[in-house]
Amino acid sequence: MNDLIAIVLGILRAERVALARGFALAVIVLVMGVALLALSGWFIMATAAAGIAGLGIVFNVFAPSAMVRFLALGRTAARYGERVLTHDATLRSISQLRVAMLRGLLTRPHRALEQLRATSELNRIAADTEALDGALLRLVIPAIAGAITILAVSLLLAWLVHPSVAGILAGGYLLLPTAVFIIGQHVARRPARLAEAGLQAGRSRMVDLVAGRDDLTVYGQLPHVAVQTCGAFDRAAQARHQLDQIERLMGLLLDMVGGLVTAGCLISGIVLVQGGTIDVATAAIGVFAALALGEAVAPVRRALSEIGRMTHAARRVRPAIEAAEPTSETAKPVATGTGLLMQDVTFDVANTSLFAPVSLLVAPGETVVLEGISGSGKSTVLLLAIGALKPAQGRVRFAGRDPALLPPHAMTDAAVLVTQRSALVADTVAANLRLAAPEASDADLWSALEAVCLADTLRPRGGLSLPIGPRAAGLSGGEARRLVLARAILRRPALMLLDEPTEGLDYDTACAVMRGLRQACPQAAILIAAHRQAERDQADRIVPITKE
Repeated sequence: MNDLIAIVLGILRAERVALARGFALAVIVLVMGVALLALSGWFIMATAAAGIAGLGIVFNVFAPSAMVRFLALGRTAARYGERVLTHDATLRSISQLRVAMLRGLLTRPHRALEQLRATSELNRIAADTEALDGALLRLVIPAIAGAITILAVSLLLAWLVHPSVAGILAGGYLLLPTAVFIIGQHVARRPARLAEAGLQAGRSRMVDLVAGRDDLTVYGQLPHVAVQTCGAFDRAAQARHQLDQIERLMGLLLDMVGGLVTAGCLISGIVLVQGGTIDVATAAIGVFAALALGEAVAPVRRALSEIGRMTHAARRVRPAIEAAEPTSETAKPVATGTGLLMQDVTFDVANTSLFAPVSLLVAPGETVVLEGISGSGKSTVLLLAIGALKPAQGRVRFAGRDPALLPPHAMTDAAVLVTQRSALVADTVAANLRLAAPEASDADLWSALEAVCLADTLRPRGGLSLPIGPRAAGLSGGEARRLVLARAILRRPALMLLDEPTEGLDYDTACAVMRGLRQACPQAAILIAAHRQAERDQADRIVPITKE
């Protein structure tokens, strides 16, 4: 619950003006609802009493009826304004929450990021933020607004009717629904967790099923995966059914609370009328106010089915948000005038060195190639160079600083890493390039494409407007590779780390691409994990990577 409170407080701080206005309108809605029903009850009883007494002709019906219309119309307008303000502020905060969670992913160790599955991670982020958007709308604002309204109405009834009626109303509506909520959320915690886990598992498996249906069909696994997917949704449905039963039971208890409070106010009013303390019309105010305040505790029923989901989502979200918060190092830019230094660097896997100690210096304007057999650790050296991994021994310095200790964006502002599996999004060529440089002009984009020998290939096919499908559909492997390299050029990095950049290209094209990279980034220090002759031919030095 502490995690949920912390996130709610953060949203309140970020959107305090809009939420304060929305909260005020929420209180006005409840107060007007109580006033509308109480006034209507008094009006009916007072009119009846006047008619029985033969005073109906002199009884003023216009003022109460006008007030009833005012309250009805005002309540509708206030409800509309409250929904607009609170929903807009909440959705804006949730969108910022999603961005913070994605930023928080960047702080995870590289090995942890390698193990992430995009479908499950995105589904989790979407589900968690979807759960949290109800924390304010269906829990915090209704609870606080309801409590304030109950207290305010009770104080008013103590003055207008009698303190005993006010005490019954305040005690019944503040204590009993709170007890129902505490018991209900404890009972609903486990099925809420199971329902959320089953739903997320089902969504992830459905995405995997659709994306891999061809391979699953070839290997005869499609029916098996389909059964697993349906099983996950079935488990979510069963847990949801348990939650519905709990919600209905707690709803029954809340209805009984409303009935008890109303009956208590009615009995107290009858006793007071018989004692001559108040008249019948005044007693009706307490009874109808008790009926109206049932709206103030109604959100408890909805919150019961979601509080477990909210707390579990907050428990996962809060660490990611805190990890995304900038540190004091963020404000220190990485100098671009010096290169990359590695001294006696090794990396351990299962307490065994992956390669012999590596020492190298890549100065600005130099190209150094890492050469070694497949699996020797060339890609690992690149990850060490950019700070994604920490060396077991030795030291790594870029511009005189340890890249592993820098905040992610401080390093990525000055360096770029092109791995063997760099991704392209399903959009146009221009959109993919502008991921690296959002403000780049079309001329800048064409210049980067020229550098990697891709401009002439793309012009006849739509140029910058050429659409790219999922998983780079519409481009060959070599074209996709060169597009990623063009995107790296647009970063204008001081350090460029490339893992087999010319894979899938013939020798002449590969040499031209390597020359284009150097011409586009003449002062960049370039370190390449290579196994092709074209890459070695363009190197100033070659550093062998060997086993220990």
